Parts: sequence; C-alpha cells; structure tokens
Amino acid sequence: MKVESIPGDSCVKALPPGGELVYIHDFIEASLADELFANLISEPFWQTRSITMFGRRIIQPRKIAFQGDPGVSYAYSGDEYRAEPWHRDVAALRNEIESKAGCRLNCVLLNLYRDGRDSMGWHSDDEAELGSCPTIASVSLGAVRRFVLREKAHRQRKLQIEPASGSLMIMRGDLQHYWQHALPKTARAVGPRINLTFREIVRPRNPAARRTP
Repeated sequence: MKVESIPGDSCVKALPPGGELVYIHDFIEASLADELFANLISEPFWQTRSITMFGRRIIQPRKIAFQGDPGVSYAYSGDEYRAEPWHRDVAALRNEIESKAGCRLNCVLLNLYRDGRDSMGWHSDDEAELGSCPTIASVSLGAVRRFVLREKAHRQRKLQIEPASGSLMIMRGDLQHYWQHALPKTARAVGPRINLTFREIVRPRNPAARRTP
C-alpha cells in the first residue's frame, strides 16, 4: 500500500473527482496559536461523550465541545449536539476563517486529544445537515498528529499530512462524498492537541435559529 505524504508547507491538493484540500501552514502566528491553545484547554466546557457503533454505546476517545449560533444542533452517530454559545476567541477565529474560505460557518466541533491514545476513526463529514458538498475548515493547535485521508472506492489509496499548530486545513467540493479521514492512535509520546472543525449546518433543527451579530 502506498501512502502519499502531503507537503508540510502551504499547498492546494486536488482529490478526485471534484474535491479539494487547502492547507495553510501558518494561518495563526505561533505565539497566538500557543495562547489560544492554553486558553481553550483550560476551559470547563470539555465533555466526555458516547456514540453508537455496531449497535453498542461506547465512550469517544477524546474530549468534545460543540459551539455555534443560537438554535444550531448536529446529529452524529446516535447522539445530538446542541450548540453552546461561542467562546470569544473561537468566534473571532470563525470570522477570519469565513473570510479565507469564502463561505459561511455557523458552528464548530472542538476535539481535545489528550495523548496518543485519543483518536478519531475513519469517517466522512457527510451528514444531511451539512448539505450536499460541505466546506469543513479545520484548525490545529498544540501537538502535531498524523491526519490521514483515504479514497472510499480504493481504500489502499491514502494521503497523510501532519498539520502544524496554528495551521488551517479546508476540505471542500465533493471530498466528503468520495473520501474519508481519520486521526489514528500513536504509540509515541505526544502532548495534547486541540482541533476545531468549523462547518455550516444548512438545515437547523430550530427554524427560528439565526446568526448572531
């Protein structure tokens, strides 16, 4: 099996048939990324959540928070996430990412990977609430971990990247239809990592939901 490594510098990678991955290495200045990481990891909003896999409820191997505009909710693996109010720093970051990605983003899923035992399994961000071809904008903070993508129809075709702290990765086009991604476990000693994945829920469950100023 051949695994292609995506360069650590900023780049744009086409993922057929119509997907695109944009990687911006230094989206956030290093000192500001460190400050944001320290602020977020100390917050009390982190939760331990469970999901349904193969008919069983299991604890997810990471800490989670979900924030967004009023009334936004997100269904995932038998669980429903109702958005908590935006953290001030995360809301400011959302505005910058919207400008860079050229799209609206009304919520963010935050994942805290405490060490190498915490992980994210293979999946696509293709829930109905995200629309037909969602844009997913992902910011990495803290320790560097390996992020892997594989083509659904040809699972032996894989790509990997190690997003730097302060980097931004944008997945768009039809990428979620034809590709999966994961953050594998690692046996090496590694510190905590926070990942923020911004997205737009296009069909909020609460029809009165509206964008905050």
